[in-house]
Amino acid sequence: MTARIGVVTFPGSLDDRDSRRAIRLAGAEPVALWHKDKDLKQVDAVVLCGGFSYGDYLRAGAIARFSPVMDTIIDQAKAGLPVLGICNGFQILTEAHLLPGAMLGNDHLHFICRDQKLRVENAETAWTTDYAAGQEIHIPLKNMDGRYVADDYTLDKLEAEGRVAFRYVDFNPNGSLRDIAGITNEAGNVVGLMPHPEHAVEPLIGTGRTDGLPFFTSILKKLVNA
Repeated sequence: MTARIGVVTFPGSLDDRDSRRAIRLAGAEPVALWHKDKDLKQVDAVVLCGGFSYGDYLRAGAIARFSPVMDTIIDQAKAGLPVLGICNGFQILTEAHLLPGAMLGNDHLHFICRDQKLRVENAETAWTTDYAAGQEIHIPLKNMDGRYVADDYTLDKLEAEGRVAFRYVDFNPNGSLRDIAGITNEAGNVVGLMPHPEHAVEPLIGTGRTDGLPFFTSILKKLVNA
């Protein structure tokens, strides 16, 4: 049976189609989910895609967190549903308290768009098992509010528990504390990161590499082997 992975579209989402294409390339069935619906259509996992949900008014992801679909996602994520938050999706996950910390404006106060080198720190989450710990990958990055922050206690806890999933290498593009590019929850089923793996799944687009595809093959293998 083909795994079904839902992709939520909010007003202002930009990368929902790209995420669905990446899911299809990995061999799963992408399922479009609408922000006003609480029904997740019996999907096996969910992707919160990039963009500017609700125009990023108030704070990035702050309004989307209260969309009806998020009530269901929050409940099911706490029960083990795999959820990947990409860029704006990462911001939404912090606003929903599925991941700790917060996202602030880039320290240089400019929108940034570049190919970014990352180091995989945790290859044991539901979304990262097709990587190796310490592996360096190149993933496109594009954000205005990408600076990950948290208090020292939270940062130390993330480090001690191995919950920093990805770290920026060579260049910190937004001032994120401790060069953090992505994190996971304690259970490893919820992952958020600022760079866009869905833009690095085919040689002809993005970085010209396929370094982002393992996100989607990782979750597919987990679902098939569950």
